[in-house]
Amino acid sequence: QIIYSDRAIKESIPEFLLRFWNVYSFFVIYANIDGFDPAAGFQGSPGQLASGDLGGGRGWRPCEQRGELDRWVLSELQGLVADVARRMDEYDSYGACQSITQFLDGLSNWYVRRSRDRFWAEDKQDPDKLDAYWTLYECLTTFSKIVAPFVPFVAEAVWRNLTGLFGDQVPASVHLCDYPTSQSDWIDSTLATRMELLREIASLGRSARMDAKLKVRQPLSSVEVVLTDETHCDWLRTHDELLKTELNVHAVAYTTDAQQYITYQVVPNFKRVGPRVGKLMPQVKQWLTSADGGELLQQLSATGKVTRDFAGTLVELDGEDIQVRLQAKEGWAAAQGKSTVVVLSTELTESLIQEGIARDVIRAIQDLRKEMDLEFTQRIAVTLGCDSESVTKAVESFRELIMAEVLANSLQGQALDSVEGAEREIGDAPVRVSVAPLA
Repeated sequence: QIIYSDRAIKESIPEFLLRFWNVYSFFVIYANIDGFDPAAGFQGSPGQLASGDLGGGRGWRPCEQRGELDRWVLSELQGLVADVARRMDEYDSYGACQSITQFLDGLSNWYVRRSRDRFWAEDKQDPDKLDAYWTLYECLTTFSKIVAPFVPFVAEAVWRNLTGLFGDQVPASVHLCDYPTSQSDWIDSTLATRMELLREIASLGRSARMDAKLKVRQPLSSVEVVLTDETHCDWLRTHDELLKTELNVHAVAYTTDAQQYITYQVVPNFKRVGPRVGKLMPQVKQWLTSADGGELLQQLSATGKVTRDFAGTLVELDGEDIQVRLQAKEGWAAAQGKSTVVVLSTELTESLIQEGIARDVIRAIQDLRKEMDLEFTQRIAVTLGCDSESVTKAVESFRELIMAEVLANSLQGQALDSVEGAEREIGDAPVRVSVAPLA
């Protein structure tokens, strides 16, 4: 039986189709800016542009010679190829689609987002920049083959547009290509585990921000990462700068003690539990009252249940039987995942508040650049009209940061009424923004 609904179709558009197209569009925009041409100077036959066919490309480097982020996404890509083929052989199309969506999320929200600066590098022949282009090109061409049975028209459009420069050297249609086969020697399970942990920390940090109602653009002083397993701690430390950027914090620290930051409240649903455990109810109640809430929450997150043996009788409770509520102590915001607790300092100093205002100013200028349809590399002159003392101080304190972020050659501040421009609100203060493109 096929379950169909208009709502499910509508939800799939931003979740998958638009995300796929946005990644493709990102690649095309910057490839056109930099003149990246995968077919130029290609040595040998490109075949069907499989992983083993691209070695003749100018500037192409083997997977093991590329950076960690490239190796990770290529490992995920090869794992996806193997997983989708296995699931389709088992007639598990739903499971295959889940794997496809998860990969696309990682490609879009992690690989592309974390690689933006590499695509922006000024040196067009920079090996790291070329690695980024070749990696994303391979991901998109291979991904179009993987999803061709599911979204044939979108896959066809992406394939044709990305491979047209090769002419008749490659199949004219994605549907004339062989289905991809996994290159297992590119799969790095250790790197996959580490990157999953890093992504979880970033995700939990954003969740803690949301719970504390702190804007993403508001910088914070620090994040404390509580690890239940320190196996990958040294590796995580090498990515402190990444976490600072992801979570908009000034410092990252690691610990194994969460109690100084958070408390747990175990809330059993005795009406649901009682009829199942019967005479064991007093013992179950005592267990839940004295149990370590952190351990219970970790088990629930990892397996969906907690278990306890009472003299040979196994009691199993799930998320509907008990809730474990995490409560951050004053001055902190926290969120817990399968293997870590992420705690953010919520105390805002004057300097942090000013930096947050500066970030809002940057966003206002960037939005106006977009409305004006300016090229990504277009230099500008900016005039801000504002009578707010707090905004004026913030702009003066972070003038260099603002100018660098928005590609401004000049940044002038004037009284609100003396500036004709787009009206915005920064904090509670009205601001007028004028942007002039420079020749």
